[in-house]
Amino acid sequence: MGPPIQISQNPDIRYLGRILGDVIRAYGGEKLFRQTEYIRSSSVDRHRGIAGAETIDPGLEALSLDDTIAFVRGFMLFSMLANLAEDRQGVAAEPEATVAAALARLKQDGIDGDAVAALLDAALVAPVLTAHPTEVRRKSMLDHKNRIADLMRLRDAGVEETAEGDVVEEAIRRQIVLLWQTRPLRTEKLFVADEIDNALTYLRDVFVPVIPKLYARWEQELGARPASFLRVGSWIGGDRDGNPFVTAETLHMATSRNAAAVLGHYIDAVHALGAELSVSSALATVPEAVEALAAASGDTAPSRSDEPYRRALSGIYARLCATYAGIVGRAPPRPSALAGEAYAAPAEFRRDLVTIAAGLSASGEGQLGGIGALGRLIRAVEVFGFHLATLDMRQNSAVHERVLAELLAVAGVEGDYLGLGEEARVDLLRRELATNRPLAAPWHQWSEETAGELAIVHAAAAIRAKLGAEAIVQWIISKAESLSDLLEVHVLAREAGLWSAEAQDNLMVVPLFETIADLDDAPGIMAAYFALPEIAPHVVARGHQEVMIGYSDSNKDGGYLTSTWGLYQASEALTPVFEAADTAMQLFHGRGGAVGRGGGSAFAAIRAQPAGTVQGRIRITEQGEVIAAKYGTADSAATNLEAMVSASLLASLEPEAMSADDAGRFAGAMTALSNDAFAAYRGLVYDTPAFKDFFRAMTPIAEIATLKIGSRPSSRTKSTAIEDLRAIPWVFSWAQARTMLPGWYGTGEAFAAFADQALLADMAQSWPFFGALLGNMEMVLAKSDIGIAARYAELAGHVGGHAAIFSRIRDGWHRAHDGLLTITGQSRLLENNPALEASIRLRLPYIEPLNLLQIELMKRHRAGETDPRIAEGIQLTINAIATALRNSG
Repeated sequence: MGPPIQISQNPDIRYLGRILGDVIRAYGGEKLFRQTEYIRSSSVDRHRGIAGAETIDPGLEALSLDDTIAFVRGFMLFSMLANLAEDRQGVAAEPEATVAAALARLKQDGIDGDAVAALLDAALVAPVLTAHPTEVRRKSMLDHKNRIADLMRLRDAGVEETAEGDVVEEAIRRQIVLLWQTRPLRTEKLFVADEIDNALTYLRDVFVPVIPKLYARWEQELGARPASFLRVGSWIGGDRDGNPFVTAETLHMATSRNAAAVLGHYIDAVHALGAELSVSSALATVPEAVEALAAASGDTAPSRSDEPYRRALSGIYARLCATYAGIVGRAPPRPSALAGEAYAAPAEFRRDLVTIAAGLSASGEGQLGGIGALGRLIRAVEVFGFHLATLDMRQNSAVHERVLAELLAVAGVEGDYLGLGEEARVDLLRRELATNRPLAAPWHQWSEETAGELAIVHAAAAIRAKLGAEAIVQWIISKAESLSDLLEVHVLAREAGLWSAEAQDNLMVVPLFETIADLDDAPGIMAAYFALPEIAPHVVARGHQEVMIGYSDSNKDGGYLTSTWGLYQASEALTPVFEAADTAMQLFHGRGGAVGRGGGSAFAAIRAQPAGTVQGRIRITEQGEVIAAKYGTADSAATNLEAMVSASLLASLEPEAMSADDAGRFAGAMTALSNDAFAAYRGLVYDTPAFKDFFRAMTPIAEIATLKIGSRPSSRTKSTAIEDLRAIPWVFSWAQARTMLPGWYGTGEAFAAFADQALLADMAQSWPFFGALLGNMEMVLAKSDIGIAARYAELAGHVGGHAAIFSRIRDGWHRAHDGLLTITGQSRLLENNPALEASIRLRLPYIEPLNLLQIELMKRHRAGETDPRIAEGIQLTINAIATALRNSG
């Protein structure tokens, strides 16, 4: 194995780290500073392989509980500042992941601008924010970090003072002092309302200003104005799968707050335009359409009598204020003095803005119309409407079954729906869909579950009526396993008019295929769905149908390699099904931050999709700590959104480079690898009786459950079985214990059993899918530490067979590590990715002491010690380790 590269910090890390050290010395005391510096330098020396460093006392045992808590906060803050510095330097950015680069590449392949424009006219690229609980940091901490990023940009530009007159260098130090003095842990559990507000800060403060600016640049690069294909979605307030706190009330709350935010933005933007567009009719020709808008505004101020654009905007402003009051239920912060009729739809508002733009373009060289602030506002209205983000509804298929069974029984249609077989269920549901007759009698006293679901359906209908059909488009079915699972939602949607045989804007029913078996069954289910005469005309008229594929549960079910291959095969197998149905396939990828939940480079992941499966339409979940990492600032948001778009362009239009012969050989090899990996993974996780007890003892999963990081329970049931555990705590726990098992286990056994190693090396070089699979796995192996994992395994000493279980894990890690190096031809992990190697190696010396402290505190906590500082210390180490690892949940 070759020597690791030298750890070199970028200038920002040195600068911010030095300020943090000064702050710790000033506010934590000289003793804490010296302890922290000793532990830091000792750990760095060990990781650099300096002679004799292994014999150095790390200094952890000298820490009191108070010292421990302060020390952990210091290391956590360093990791946070290091993340900020790396984001600023673009360490995670991929140079080729831009629209300009994608267009150049497509041009080389003979793909012209007309083909790109045609794709974009029917495209949809959408990040979808979810409230999945993997963000351990308080929003206050993230806010301070973002302020430091803003100040660092001023420093880059050579600006010495802020607009408020603060010295930039001193302002940066003050923000780090505030970070040091800000409580990093939440003391209260998050409610759904908190999650809605947290997401709203990203939607309002980042997506709304950034996306129109991206479109403006793309318009220049494309040479034409593209359709508004990049949009934003959200699950927050609508995802009720396993979350009893998501109700009809939260659905209304989420959509109302989103509407208030985006309408408030429009009001401010129109107000600013009114201040800017001082065009006088005495000095410029004004079209009749603009004069008509001005005359209808009701603005009779003498000072604006010759300023038709300002008067027209006064009328638009008044109508927006009326729209705000009608939708939100209260007057906007700065109401209009004029009376205005509320806009019935965003298209009406856009029409008025286009009238203004066309008028400005008509005079002179047209330099005032359709560009700048007005152009960005028109684009924002197209993208965000009055709803800001499309809110998905999601529920588990088992809930749908129970609710529908009660409705059918009370209506006298079927007394034992749950006892029916699949064929009988489908026949009954088709008969129901032949009529628009609702099942729910309004006077009946329904069970709590059924009443809640009916309230959700009626709330969704009311929201769509108020904000437009784009406000709620998808109803996602978790654990979709059969055709009846889809039809049940159609019948439930019919209760409030969300589905009818005559409607043109029906809610789209979306199956989520999660387990390995579900992915295998997906093509057959969708073929049967498309074959139904009740369904097919609506799908063809819409032009596309969404299918969601789940990375998290498929991984927990079958392991990393089998899950990844199963998702690929399911996507590939669905393609001819959609072609036969004459509709476009819209895949919704349910990815998490960690590799075990589909994490890694979105650019590489999209490009690695099977040929013909993207078709310009793709949605991807963004959750937890990934939202802050990717969309915490305008710059990072622009980078990551552009990566999604450029990858979608390439995946949709780039010619297939792999020959049919290679495709067959590679697929056969992957199937063999998958079978061996699946057997190894299932053998350990599900077929080893003591494994679930070992897992719960070795990892801090019980301690993670005490964190106040989400409104949703960590398990679907009270069972301790792995099957019933949610994928997030499963992956998060293994990351904390530095094992990362969901991101690699089973691969080593599969690699070792495969005879043709040259074929695997060829696949790694020639097949983007396999290259991305190995790249993500390599990152996970680099962040894991099997020596640290062995320390965690000692916590499971009371579990029978614990030594044998960990021996299998340790041996599997080494096989995965050695197999990957053999396939890629490297002498060490990440040898071919020096930027990522430097990033990870920078962090490792700061993570190891946190792991060792966490283990010691867990021992004391589990032994019955009740000092509250022990529990606080454990929670802080969880926070700090997650911050340092970045994509751990």
